[in-house]
Amino acid sequence: MRLLRNILLMNLMLLAFWACSQDDDGPLNISSSNEVFVGKGFFSVAQLDSEKIIHLVGDTLYIHMDSIWAFSNCSMEKIGIENSVEEDSILVLKPIIHIRTSNEDCAAPYVYPDTVLKVVIEQSMAKGITTIRVMNNKDSLMDTIMVRRGEFDLDTFKIFIDTLFDSVHSLPLRTKGSPSVLRMVDSITPRVFLWRTMKTKCELRIDMCDSVRADTLFPSSWSLGDTNLVPVRMMCADSDLIYCHSSRWVNDSSALGEVQERPDTIWHTSTYYIEEIPECGSVDKFSTWQDYKEGKKAFSRLLFTPGEDESACGPSTQKDLYMYDIGRGVYMADTVDVDSIVAVWKKAKKARSK
Repeated sequence: MRLLRNILLMNLMLLAFWACSQDDDGPLNISSSNEVFVGKGFFSVAQLDSEKIIHLVGDTLYIHMDSIWAFSNCSMEKIGIENSVEEDSILVLKPIIHIRTSNEDCAAPYVYPDTVLKVVIEQSMAKGITTIRVMNNKDSLMDTIMVRRGEFDLDTFKIFIDTLFDSVHSLPLRTKGSPSVLRMVDSITPRVFLWRTMKTKCELRIDMCDSVRADTLFPSSWSLGDTNLVPVRMMCADSDLIYCHSSRWVNDSSALGEVQERPDTIWHTSTYYIEEIPECGSVDKFSTWQDYKEGKKAFSRLLFTPGEDESACGPSTQKDLYMYDIGRGVYMADTVDVDSIVAVWKKAKKARSK
C-alpha cells in the first residue's frame, strides 16, 4: 500500500514538471494582448523661455517641462499643446500628455524626467496678445511671459567721467546729454575722533634756519573709539631746509596735550546710468566696464523700441526712462525712490564732456 502511494506521488510530480516546461512558458503579461488603456498624464513643472528678457512676436518659444507622469516611457504616446485666448490679450498654452498602454513589457520610470517643447506662435494667433501663459491639465498656472512687438538696437559707447565725480562736495553731478551718468549723495553719517598731541624730540639737528615752527603730523587714517596720538615736530619756518635727520626723531609719550575732538563724516553716494528711451521701450541687456586710461566708462546695451502696433508698455523704470544702479549692479525697478532720483538728475550740475 505504501509502495502504491509512493508511485502515485512520483507520477504527480512528473506531470507537474512536464506542465511547467512547455515552449510557451515565460513571464506573465502585464495585461492581455487585446487590452489597451488610453488616457492623459500630467506634469508639475513648466517654464517659458525665449532666451531673452523681452519676447518678440515671431521668436521661438521654449517650454521646459519636468516631473512628467506618463505611467512609463513606453506608454507616453505624444505631447500635444492646446491653446486658447483669455481676456482678449492672454494666450494660454496647455501641454497635454497622451498615454496609450498595452501589454508591451518596458522597464521605465513612472515619472518621465524632463523634456523641452519648441513652440512658434503664428502671427494670426498672436494678434492682440500681450501675455503668454502655460498651464497644466488641472488649470494650474505654471509660468507667464510678456509678448512685445518692435525691434532691438545694440549699441556700445563711452561716457567721459570728470574728476569732479570723485569729490563729494561737487555732488550731485551728471554728464551731459543722454545716456548720462549721475552721482549723488544719499546720506551723511557724522562721527567724532578723539586725539591729543604728542611731542617729538630731535636727537640730531641739522638745521641752518633762523626760525622754527611746530609741524603737526596728522595721520592719513584715524582709529574710531581710541584716542589717536598725533606727533608734533619742529621744522624751519621760512625755508626748505631740513631741521632734523629723518631717522633721529623720537616720540615722547610723556609729553601729551589735552584730548581734543575731530569731527568727521561718512558720505554715502550712489552712481546711476540714466537714459531717455522711446516711450514704452526698454533695455533688454546691459553691461558696463571702466576704461581707466582715458577716464571714460564704457557701456553696452540692447535697446528695445516698440512698433507702431504695440499696445503694451514696459518693463522699464519709467515710461520713457531706463535707470541702472552702477554701484550695486542692478536695474532700478519702478519704486518710490526712482522719482526722487530722476528729479535730482534733471536739476544736477553738468560736468564737462571733454
